[in-house]
Amino acid sequence: MNGRVGRTGTPHILIVGGGYVGMYTALGLQRSLKRSQARITVIDPRSYMTYQPFLPEAAAGSLEPRHVVVPLRRVLKRCDVITGEVTSISHAAKTVTVKPEIGAEYELGYDIIVVALGAISRTLPIPGLAEVGIGFKQIEEAIALRNHVLDRLDVAASTTDPELRRRALTFVFVGGGFAGVEALGELEDMARYALRYYPQLKPSDMRWVLVEAAGRILPEVGPEMGEYTVVQLSERDIEIRLETLLKSCVDGHVVLSKGKPFDADTLVWTAGVKANPMLANTDLPLDDKGRVRCLPEMRIDGLDDAWAAGDNAAIPDLSAGQPGVYTAPNAQHAVRQAKLLAKNIIASLEGRVPEPYKHKYIGSVASLGLYKGVAHTYGIKVRGFAAWFMHRTYHMSKMPTFNRKARVVVDWTLALLFKREVVTLGRMRMPREDFRRANAPLPQAVRPTPAADERPAETAATAGGRAPRG
Repeated sequence: MNGRVGRTGTPHILIVGGGYVGMYTALGLQRSLKRSQARITVIDPRSYMTYQPFLPEAAAGSLEPRHVVVPLRRVLKRCDVITGEVTSISHAAKTVTVKPEIGAEYELGYDIIVVALGAISRTLPIPGLAEVGIGFKQIEEAIALRNHVLDRLDVAASTTDPELRRRALTFVFVGGGFAGVEALGELEDMARYALRYYPQLKPSDMRWVLVEAAGRILPEVGPEMGEYTVVQLSERDIEIRLETLLKSCVDGHVVLSKGKPFDADTLVWTAGVKANPMLANTDLPLDDKGRVRCLPEMRIDGLDDAWAAGDNAAIPDLSAGQPGVYTAPNAQHAVRQAKLLAKNIIASLEGRVPEPYKHKYIGSVASLGLYKGVAHTYGIKVRGFAAWFMHRTYHMSKMPTFNRKARVVVDWTLALLFKREVVTLGRMRMPREDFRRANAPLPQAVRPTPAADERPAETAATAGGRAPRG
């Protein structure tokens, strides 16, 4: 398969990654360029973009999971979308190696490349983490975590073993940034609500623990709002372990750097991100953190026809006013960078000078559960319901496409009128289990004798007193 159609006149723009940067850049390009002006290809292992700020609400059941993802093929109608993984990039040859879901790898050529691979969870070599931990960056993880939490309530309510119940009702979140705090806040809120349907359980039976290596949580909203968040979570009997490290979690036995070890069936890892490690399989210039080195206009340093933005790019933060400072890896920067990046690529195609990215950080908002939140925007600190409302309004406005905005608003409206759904669909991960068991042969000792009308024809005839013919 060869993508070098651009060499004959029409440039082929290849976007590696379909997240914030990839989708918004492709969206900006397809709105401004006709097919006769450029061919645009987007490659991503998933066929949709996940709007991550809404993952906590999807996990808690406030939003339908399908409504927090944007189908790439539906939005990027004038782009070619390939569902697969890019395993290497050779900008010297202007080719990438694509590994599709099924089939052999192949090379795809390009004229202009946009590296938008984003980031992955930054894990550590902690014993047991790979086996028992779960991340919180994708919609699959959010759905699985919701099902798992509700399933643990089922287990706890159905056992007479106090140790098993205590373990099932212990939930540990490692990482005190936005992802960890918001996921913890929403899921604890959901679980507390769900207990009304479990008369065997009390809120005091549950144990929720937040582990953070630093001395405070939510540094993006400032010290005062971070301290307020600690107080609010503590009032809900959530344990906040600051300046504490996870040392081991083998088989769910949690060992922290402070305090006594304990057992937990749930451990969520949200302790930071790192640039996609696939960048090591490229000839692109990388910094000491594995990110692509970029100029302020988001062109890759020292290369022609190569651009990058988002979490996998080291882009100078011009608003900081000092060298060596780069834009933070968050959705706010990624979306704004992508919109300017599309304009800069078009400017480059037309022979104009690209514009440097400069954006002053306006602040942050965070949800702590239903009707609870904190915000620090434009120097103004807000807490409680007002901050929660700001969180919802801001992210709804940034949700791509009117279709998804409308569906999110409908979900919120229905949530005001009807009770929260707390059913677990965890067994959906095993859709063939019942069918497999139905087809499994029974042990000889318990195999039932078929009724007369279910026996083979010869046997039924014999049982009726008639001798077989012949």
